[in-house]
Amino acid sequence: MRHRVAGRKLGRPSGHRRAMYRNLVTDLLGYEKITTTEAKAKEVRSLAERMITLGKKGGLQARRQALLFVLDVKMVEKIFSDLAPRYTERNGGYTRITKLGPRLGDGAAMARLELVE
Repeated sequence: MRHRVAGRKLGRPSGHRRAMYRNLVTDLLGYEKITTTEAKAKEVRSLAERMITLGKKGGLQARRQALLFVLDVKMVEKIFSDLAPRYTERNGGYTRITKLGPRLGDGAAMARLELVE
């Protein structure tokens, strides 16, 4: 039984899964929208919103925590200088998931994950 076990395994070992999440969050913050599978989008959403919340806190400890997860130093600068001021009035809900339909190759449910304005 997996009562109260959070998160999806996505058929990957834990190290691969963590690296994939870090890459997806970094790309989302850089391009401000990505297209991926629906399950990956739902997992990455909370991680990306956590990074933006760290940017809103704005201290040195928050910057260090963001650097532990986001791969690129330039993306961390973007979080703290561009994205955090954009969402000062918003209490969470920085992302939107739009369903796109099945992927042609294998029929996986696709979705677009984007930052709201």
